[in-house]
Amino acid sequence: MDNLFFVLSKLVWGLLSPTSLMVWLLVFVTLLLWLNYVRQAKKLLLLMSIVSFIVMGYPVGDYLIHPLETRFSVPEQMPEPLAGIIMLGGAEQLKLSDSWQAPQVGDGAERILQTAELAQQYPTLPIIVTGGSNLVQMQDLDSEGQVAKKLLSQAGVEPARVIIETQARNTYENFQKIKPLLPKPAGRYILVTSAFHMPRAVGVAKQQHINVIPYPVDYRSDKPNNRYWDFDLSAHLAVLETACHEWLGLVVYYATGKTQSWFPQATVSVDKKD
Repeated sequence: MDNLFFVLSKLVWGLLSPTSLMVWLLVFVTLLLWLNYVRQAKKLLLLMSIVSFIVMGYPVGDYLIHPLETRFSVPEQMPEPLAGIIMLGGAEQLKLSDSWQAPQVGDGAERILQTAELAQQYPTLPIIVTGGSNLVQMQDLDSEGQVAKKLLSQAGVEPARVIIETQARNTYENFQKIKPLLPKPAGRYILVTSAFHMPRAVGVAKQQHINVIPYPVDYRSDKPNNRYWDFDLSAHLAVLETACHEWLGLVVYYATGKTQSWFPQATVSVDKKD
């Protein structure tokens, strides 16, 4: 079932992402023109033009992603004791790393940098890194986690401290597969992932009974005073795609029982014996 869920999620997103929907609408309009439904085609073209212009000109995606990124905040003070640091993969560019035989990193590099900084602040804590290939056609990429190890090593983390899990393909599998690897199952773990992704990650962690302290990084939205018309289509579209993907993920995870609430929130952490 997990494999079916993974494949279906990739297929559905490939069809329903904002960019894909625009392409499908363009195909539909072309079909209408070929069938001589000119009036209907003109209406759709007008709608597509208006939406495309707004997305190109103004960061509308910020309004969708901002609630996700502000759901959790960086803790002002860490509780004690701590059992380790969990970093969710996603910054590593596995396909490019394989192509060039050198570790490559893309959006989300702050996950690695912040994990390295936390590793310096807490020099005795183990670092648990989870994340395999999320490519349907290239599932065997980086089977030994060398990309994550090298990137963390370059950021100053001793390789001996790093516990690598490389089979997880999505957020649910991240926590499902690291659970048996945790040094102290009942301990508190700092959780490092992108701010927009933190609600879903916390929801899955709670469902798996893993006690995490959210540490969001990699913010994508601007504050209101920094939002203005700048006609940066690629940047605006990237944020919109990310926001839509994450909201859809929250809905699907809740509907399939992978989280206990649709929009997980912070709860008071209860002391547990390790």
